[in-house]
Amino acid sequence: MADSKVVVGVDGSDQSQAALEWASAEAVRRGVALHIVHALGMPLIVSAYGGPQRFQPTNEMSGQADAVVTSAKEKAEKLQPSLAVETVTALEEAPLALIRQSHPHDLIVLGSRGLGSLAALFVGSVSVRVAAQAPCPVVVVPSEGGKPATTKLDRVVVGVDDSKNARRALGLAVDLTAETEGELVVVNSWEVPFPYDPVAMTAAGYQPQDDIFEKQSEELVAELLADVMDDQREDVNVQVSVVRTQSNPVSALLEASADADAIVVGSRGRGSVRGLLLGSVSQGILHRSKIPVVVLPKHADEDD
Repeated sequence: MADSKVVVGVDGSDQSQAALEWASAEAVRRGVALHIVHALGMPLIVSAYGGPQRFQPTNEMSGQADAVVTSAKEKAEKLQPSLAVETVTALEEAPLALIRQSHPHDLIVLGSRGLGSLAALFVGSVSVRVAAQAPCPVVVVPSEGGKPATTKLDRVVVGVDDSKNARRALGLAVDLTAETEGELVVVNSWEVPFPYDPVAMTAAGYQPQDDIFEKQSEELVAELLADVMDDQREDVNVQVSVVRTQSNPVSALLEASADADAIVVGSRGRGSVRGLLLGSVSQGILHRSKIPVVVLPKHADEDD
Protein backbone atom coordinates (compact mmCIF):
# COMPACT_ATOMS: atom_id res chain seq x y z
CA MET A 1 0.00 0.00 0.00
CA ALA A 2 3.04 2.24 -0.32
CA ASP A 3 1.59 4.13 -3.30
CA SER A 4 -1.97 4.22 -2.03
CA LYS A 5 -3.65 7.34 -0.65
CA VAL A 6 -6.84 8.58 0.97
CA VAL A 7 -8.77 10.88 -1.39
CA VAL A 8 -11.27 13.31 0.17
CA GLY A 9 -13.70 15.63 -1.59
CA VAL A 10 -14.08 19.12 -0.10
CA ASP A 11 -16.37 22.04 -0.95
CA GLY A 12 -16.27 24.11 2.23
CA SER A 13 -19.58 22.71 3.55
CA ASP A 14 -20.12 21.22 7.03
CA GLN A 15 -20.51 17.81 5.39
CA SER A 16 -17.11 18.01 3.72
CA GLN A 17 -15.52 19.23 6.98
CA ALA A 18 -16.72 16.03 8.66
CA ALA A 19 -15.37 13.96 5.74
CA LEU A 20 -12.02 15.78 5.94
CA GLU A 21 -11.68 15.03 9.66
CA TRP A 22 -12.45 11.32 9.17
CA ALA A 23 -10.17 11.07 6.12
CA SER A 24 -7.26 12.71 7.97
CA ALA A 25 -7.52 10.17 10.81
CA GLU A 26 -7.72 7.26 8.35
CA ALA A 27 -4.72 8.46 6.31
CA VAL A 28 -2.63 8.49 9.52
CA ARG A 29 -3.88 4.99 10.45
CA ARG A 30 -2.78 3.74 7.03
CA GLY A 31 0.45 5.73 6.94
CA VAL A 32 -0.43 7.26 3.55
CA ALA A 33 -0.87 10.75 2.09
CA LEU A 34 -4.18 12.65 2.16
CA HIS A 35 -5.23 13.84 -1.30
CA ILE A 36 -7.69 16.77 -1.01
CA VAL A 37 -9.86 17.28 -4.13
CA HIS A 38 -12.03 20.33 -4.82
CA ALA A 39 -14.22 20.11 -7.95
CA LEU A 40 -15.36 23.23 -9.79
CA GLY A 41 -17.92 21.48 -12.02
CA MET A 42 -17.24 23.71 -15.03
CA PRO A 43 -19.64 23.06 -17.94
CA LEU A 44 -18.47 21.39 -21.14
CA ILE A 45 -18.52 23.26 -24.45
CA VAL A 46 -18.43 21.47 -27.78
CA SER A 47 -16.69 23.20 -30.66
CA ALA A 48 -17.20 22.45 -34.35
CA TYR A 49 -13.40 22.33 -34.72
CA GLY A 50 -12.39 20.14 -31.82
CA GLY A 51 -13.50 17.87 -29.01
CA PRO A 52 -15.44 18.97 -25.93
CA GLN A 53 -13.62 21.32 -23.58
CA ARG A 54 -14.55 22.75 -20.21
CA PHE A 55 -15.10 26.43 -19.55
CA GLN A 56 -12.17 27.91 -17.70
CA PRO A 57 -12.93 29.38 -14.26
CA THR A 58 -12.88 33.14 -13.76
CA ASN A 59 -10.21 34.66 -11.52
CA GLU A 60 -12.84 35.03 -8.80
CA MET A 61 -13.79 31.33 -9.02
CA SER A 62 -10.13 30.29 -8.97
CA GLY A 63 -9.55 32.47 -5.92
CA GLN A 64 -12.51 30.90 -4.09
CA ALA A 65 -11.26 27.40 -4.99
CA ASP A 66 -7.78 28.23 -3.69
CA ALA A 67 -9.31 29.45 -0.42
CA VAL A 68 -11.31 26.20 -0.01
CA VAL A 69 -8.34 23.87 -0.60
CA THR A 70 -5.93 26.00 1.47
CA SER A 71 -8.36 26.03 4.40
CA ALA A 72 -8.89 22.25 4.09
CA LYS A 73 -5.14 21.59 3.95
CA GLU A 74 -4.52 23.75 7.05
CA LYS A 75 -7.32 22.01 8.95
CA ALA A 76 -6.01 18.51 8.05
CA GLU A 77 -2.47 19.43 9.11
CA LYS A 78 -3.75 20.90 12.38
CA LEU A 79 -5.84 17.77 13.11
CA GLN A 80 -3.00 15.39 12.19
CA PRO A 81 0.42 17.14 12.31
CA SER A 82 2.27 14.07 10.96
CA LEU A 83 0.08 13.92 7.83
CA ALA A 84 1.39 14.46 4.28
CA VAL A 85 -1.23 16.49 2.40
CA GLU A 86 -1.64 17.11 -1.34
CA THR A 87 -4.33 19.27 -2.97
CA VAL A 88 -5.99 19.26 -6.40
CA THR A 89 -8.53 21.64 -7.93
CA ALA A 90 -10.36 19.90 -10.78
CA LEU A 91 -12.51 21.42 -13.53
CA GLU A 92 -14.89 18.42 -13.64
CA GLU A 93 -17.96 17.85 -11.46
CA ALA A 94 -17.25 16.19 -8.11
CA PRO A 95 -18.07 12.51 -8.90
CA LEU A 96 -15.90 12.46 -12.01
CA ALA A 97 -13.07 14.36 -10.32
CA LEU A 98 -12.95 11.98 -7.33
CA ILE A 99 -13.09 8.88 -9.53
CA ARG A 100 -10.34 10.18 -11.85
CA GLN A 101 -8.07 10.97 -8.90
CA SER A 102 -8.41 7.46 -7.45
CA HIS A 103 -6.91 4.01 -8.05
CA PRO A 104 -7.86 0.51 -6.85
CA HIS A 105 -5.76 0.57 -3.63
CA ASP A 106 -6.95 4.03 -2.56
CA LEU A 107 -9.88 5.04 -0.37
CA ILE A 108 -12.34 7.83 -1.30
CA VAL A 109 -14.00 9.79 1.53
CA LEU A 110 -16.85 12.27 1.08
CA GLY A 111 -19.72 13.81 2.99
CA SER A 112 -23.36 12.73 2.72
CA ARG A 113 -24.59 16.07 1.38
CA GLY A 114 -27.58 16.00 -0.94
CA LEU A 115 -28.42 12.36 -0.29
CA GLY A 116 -32.17 12.71 -0.92
CA SER A 117 -33.95 9.41 -1.54
CA LEU A 118 -35.56 10.26 -4.87
CA ALA A 119 -32.57 12.16 -6.23
CA ALA A 120 -30.22 9.36 -5.20
CA LEU A 121 -32.43 6.70 -6.76
CA PHE A 122 -33.08 8.30 -10.13
CA VAL A 123 -30.40 10.94 -10.67
CA GLY A 124 -27.54 9.99 -8.40
CA SER A 125 -26.18 12.33 -5.77
CA VAL A 126 -22.41 12.76 -5.52
CA SER A 127 -22.20 10.15 -2.77
CA VAL A 128 -24.24 7.53 -4.57
CA ARG A 129 -22.59 8.05 -7.96
CA VAL A 130 -19.11 7.79 -6.50
CA ALA A 131 -20.03 4.83 -4.28
CA ALA A 132 -21.38 2.97 -7.32
CA GLN A 133 -18.67 3.77 -9.85
CA ALA A 134 -15.36 4.27 -8.01
CA PRO A 135 -12.35 1.99 -8.58
CA CYS A 136 -11.84 1.63 -4.80
CA PRO A 137 -13.84 1.56 -1.55
CA VAL A 138 -15.81 4.73 -0.74
CA VAL A 139 -16.58 6.09 2.74
CA VAL A 140 -19.64 8.33 3.14
CA VAL A 141 -19.37 10.33 6.37
CA PRO A 142 -22.55 11.79 7.93
CA SER A 143 -22.09 15.18 9.61
CA GLU A 144 -23.27 16.53 12.95
CA GLY A 145 -22.51 20.25 12.80
CA GLY A 146 -19.39 19.72 10.72
CA LYS A 147 -18.09 16.81 12.83
CA PRO A 148 -18.18 13.07 12.13
CA ALA A 149 -19.93 10.92 14.75
CA THR A 150 -16.60 9.10 15.18
CA THR A 151 -13.18 8.89 13.53
CA LYS A 152 -12.30 5.56 15.15
CA LEU A 153 -12.41 2.05 13.67
CA ASP A 154 -12.52 0.05 16.90
CA ARG A 155 -15.83 -1.64 16.05
CA VAL A 156 -16.84 -2.33 12.46
CA VAL A 157 -20.13 -3.89 11.32
CA VAL A 158 -20.51 -5.74 8.00
CA GLY A 159 -23.52 -7.37 6.39
CA VAL A 160 -23.13 -10.68 4.54
CA ASP A 161 -25.27 -13.01 2.45
CA ASP A 162 -24.29 -15.83 0.11
CA SER A 163 -23.15 -13.59 -2.76
CA LYS A 164 -19.61 -13.09 -4.08
CA ASN A 165 -20.14 -9.41 -3.29
CA ALA A 166 -20.60 -10.24 0.41
CA ARG A 167 -17.31 -12.13 0.54
CA ARG A 168 -15.52 -9.09 -0.88
CA ALA A 169 -17.27 -6.75 1.57
CA LEU A 170 -16.26 -9.05 4.45
CA GLY A 171 -12.64 -8.99 3.24
CA LEU A 172 -12.69 -5.18 3.22
CA ALA A 173 -14.24 -5.10 6.71
CA VAL A 174 -11.51 -7.40 8.05
CA ASP A 175 -8.84 -5.14 6.51
CA LEU A 176 -10.35 -2.04 8.11
CA THR A 177 -10.77 -3.68 11.52
CA ALA A 178 -7.20 -4.99 11.38
CA GLU A 179 -5.93 -1.39 11.19
CA THR A 180 -6.85 -0.97 14.86
CA GLU A 181 -7.00 -4.64 15.93
CA GLY A 182 -10.62 -3.94 16.74
CA GLU A 183 -13.88 -5.89 16.83
CA LEU A 184 -15.71 -7.03 13.70
CA VAL A 185 -19.45 -7.68 13.91
CA VAL A 186 -20.71 -9.90 11.07
CA VAL A 187 -24.46 -9.59 10.45
CA ASN A 188 -26.45 -12.18 8.51
CA SER A 189 -30.16 -11.54 8.34
CA TRP A 190 -33.11 -13.17 6.68
CA GLU A 191 -36.84 -12.57 6.59
CA VAL A 192 -38.51 -15.93 7.11
CA PRO A 193 -41.73 -16.37 5.10
CA PHE A 194 -44.44 -18.37 6.89
CA PRO A 195 -46.96 -19.44 4.24
CA TYR A 196 -48.28 -22.11 6.61
CA ASP A 197 -48.98 -22.19 10.31
CA PRO A 198 -45.52 -22.91 11.86
CA VAL A 199 -47.03 -24.45 15.02
CA ALA A 200 -49.10 -26.94 13.02
CA MET A 201 -46.11 -27.70 10.75
CA THR A 202 -43.88 -28.43 13.76
CA ALA A 203 -46.57 -30.63 15.34
CA ALA A 204 -46.72 -32.61 12.08
CA GLY A 205 -42.99 -33.33 12.34
CA TYR A 206 -41.56 -30.62 10.07
CA GLN A 207 -38.44 -28.81 11.22
CA PRO A 208 -39.25 -25.13 11.93
CA GLN A 209 -38.02 -22.83 9.16
CA ASP A 210 -36.14 -20.58 11.56
CA ASP A 211 -34.13 -23.59 12.79
CA ILE A 212 -33.18 -24.42 9.21
CA PHE A 213 -32.21 -20.82 8.45
CA GLU A 214 -30.23 -20.61 11.69
CA LYS A 215 -28.18 -23.65 10.69
CA GLN A 216 -27.68 -22.39 7.12
CA SER A 217 -26.64 -18.97 8.44
CA GLU A 218 -24.13 -20.50 10.84
CA GLU A 219 -22.55 -22.55 8.04
CA LEU A 220 -22.53 -19.60 5.61
CA VAL A 221 -20.84 -17.18 8.00
CA ALA A 222 -18.29 -19.77 9.18
CA GLU A 223 -17.38 -20.58 5.57
CA LEU A 224 -17.08 -16.90 4.59
CA LEU A 225 -14.91 -16.08 7.59
CA ALA A 226 -12.62 -19.05 7.03
CA ASP A 227 -12.28 -18.08 3.36
CA VAL A 228 -11.48 -14.41 4.10
CA MET A 229 -9.14 -15.12 7.02
CA ASP A 230 -7.11 -17.52 4.83
CA ASP A 231 -6.24 -14.51 2.65
CA GLN A 232 -5.03 -12.41 5.60
CA ARG A 233 -1.53 -12.04 6.98
CA GLU A 234 -0.85 -14.30 9.95
CA ASP A 235 -0.35 -11.34 12.30
CA VAL A 236 -3.88 -9.97 11.76
CA ASN A 237 -5.64 -9.75 15.10
CA VAL A 238 -9.39 -9.16 14.85
CA GLN A 239 -12.11 -10.12 17.33
CA VAL A 240 -15.17 -11.45 15.50
CA SER A 241 -18.74 -11.70 16.73
CA VAL A 242 -21.75 -12.79 14.67
CA VAL A 243 -25.33 -11.51 14.71
CA ARG A 244 -28.02 -13.69 13.11
CA THR A 245 -31.46 -12.16 12.88
CA GLN A 246 -34.82 -12.36 11.13
CA SER A 247 -34.96 -8.56 10.73
CA ASN A 248 -34.65 -7.09 7.25
CA PRO A 249 -30.99 -6.41 6.32
CA VAL A 250 -31.13 -2.60 6.68
CA SER A 251 -32.73 -2.71 10.13
CA ALA A 252 -30.40 -5.52 11.22
CA LEU A 253 -27.27 -3.59 10.21
CA LEU A 254 -28.44 -0.32 11.77
CA GLU A 255 -29.36 -2.11 15.02
CA ALA A 256 -25.97 -3.88 15.16
CA SER A 257 -24.17 -0.59 14.52
CA ALA A 258 -25.62 1.25 17.55
CA ASP A 259 -22.18 1.31 19.28
CA ALA A 260 -20.04 0.87 16.16
CA ASP A 261 -17.64 3.18 14.30
CA ALA A 262 -18.44 2.16 10.70
CA ILE A 263 -20.72 -0.04 8.60
CA VAL A 264 -19.37 -1.90 5.54
CA VAL A 265 -21.68 -2.85 2.67
CA GLY A 266 -21.24 -4.10 -0.88
CA SER A 267 -22.73 -1.85 -3.54
CA ARG A 268 -25.04 -4.48 -4.93
CA GLY A 269 -26.46 -7.45 -3.07
CA ARG A 270 -28.77 -10.16 -4.34
CA GLY A 271 -31.88 -9.20 -6.23
CA SER A 272 -31.07 -5.54 -6.81
CA VAL A 273 -32.88 -3.94 -9.73
CA ARG A 274 -30.80 -3.54 -12.87
CA GLY A 275 -30.09 0.08 -13.71
CA LEU A 276 -30.09 1.39 -10.17
CA LEU A 277 -26.71 2.71 -9.09
CA LEU A 278 -26.76 0.89 -5.75
CA GLY A 279 -28.65 -2.04 -4.30
CA SER A 280 -31.52 -1.43 -1.88
CA VAL A 281 -29.54 -2.40 1.25
CA SER A 282 -26.69 0.01 0.42
CA GLN A 283 -29.20 2.77 -0.34
CA GLY A 284 -31.10 2.16 2.89
CA ILE A 285 -27.93 2.21 5.01
CA LEU A 286 -26.58 5.36 3.31
CA HIS A 287 -29.83 7.23 3.96
CA ARG A 288 -30.24 6.22 7.59
CA SER A 289 -26.81 5.62 9.13
CA LYS A 290 -25.47 8.14 11.65
CA ILE A 291 -21.93 6.69 11.41
CA PRO A 292 -19.57 6.41 8.41
CA VAL A 293 -20.62 3.89 5.77
CA VAL A 294 -17.94 2.10 3.72
CA VAL A 295 -19.20 0.96 0.31
CA LEU A 296 -17.32 -1.48 -1.89
CA PRO A 297 -18.35 -0.65 -5.48
CA LYS A 298 -19.36 -3.57 -7.67
CA HIS A 299 -16.36 -3.42 -10.01
CA ALA A 300 -13.73 -2.20 -7.52
CA ASP A 301 -11.14 -4.77 -6.57
CA GLU A 302 -12.88 -7.34 -8.80
CA ASP A 303 -9.86 -9.46 -9.52
CA ASP A 304 -9.57 -10.56 -5.88
